Amino acid sequence: MNPLVTTQWLASHLNEVRVVDASWYMPDDKRAPAKEFAVEHIPGAVFFDIDGIADHATDLPHMMPSPDAFSHAVSALGLSNADTIVVYDGAGVFSAPRVWWALRAMGHEQVFVLDGGLPKWKREGRPLESTAPTPKPAGFHARPVTALARDYDAVLAHLKAGDAQIVDARAQSRFTGEEQEPRAGLKSGHMPGAVNLHWRALLTHDNTLKDDHALQQLFAEKGVDLRAPIVTTCGSGISAAILMLALVKLGAANVSLYDGSWAEWGGRPNAPVATG
Repeated sequence: MNPLVTTQWLASHLNEVRVVDASWYMPDDKRAPAKEFAVEHIPGAVFFDIDGIADHATDLPHMMPSPDAFSHAVSALGLSNADTIVVYDGAGVFSAPRVWWALRAMGHEQVFVLDGGLPKWKREGRPLESTAPTPKPAGFHARPVTALARDYDAVLAHLKAGDAQIVDARAQSRFTGEEQEPRAGLKSGHMPGAVNLHWRALLTHDNTLKDDHALQQLFAEKGVDLRAPIVTTCGSGISAAILMLALVKLGAANVSLYDGSWAEWGGRPNAPVATG
């Protein structure tokens, strides 16, 4: 199943689906996605706060909350298990795949990412609204799909057994350890045996996902076998979901995401790290 929908498709089905704005930005971008949402958003959209709908018992950023907490938060947005959900973000394709993954990992299959996101929607002159949503609470009940998520112990076990490919979405300079991590206190480098495919390489100049042939070539150049198990990772579990989105689009059947990613791995004193 193609995990993407086009702006044309969404415009034609706007009254049949639930739309979610999942905009999130790096701190250096100095953007306030909730405030931007209040100024303009796709009609009918609700705002999914990636940092708010998270596990607040850990100091790791935007970790997946418990199924009960996730169910409560998503229900409060007026979303139910019966809805077809389209997720977009204000960058094009950046943070929306994270919420697409989160919903899938909590058992919701009818969820898609808007290719090109809000920038493409606006370039095409499609309608926007600034009306604050007043969603009627719905009944969303999480049914966790454990195959879609990995924690530290699971990734460590994969490394020791050599039974999964680890694909890291961070920039090459961070992967090699030449560039210091933006989060204080983290080691530099990567998981031994991991391969590096920067998430930006998957996108076109207008921030839509590249076509299948180009994506296949990118993964093939890194030696990634789409038929074998794959774990995606990044700095904090955001851009790893872009890799997963592309892999699912290509038909890879066994892809999971390491939620803690380098924010956790790089902070663990005993976690093995390679450089170069």
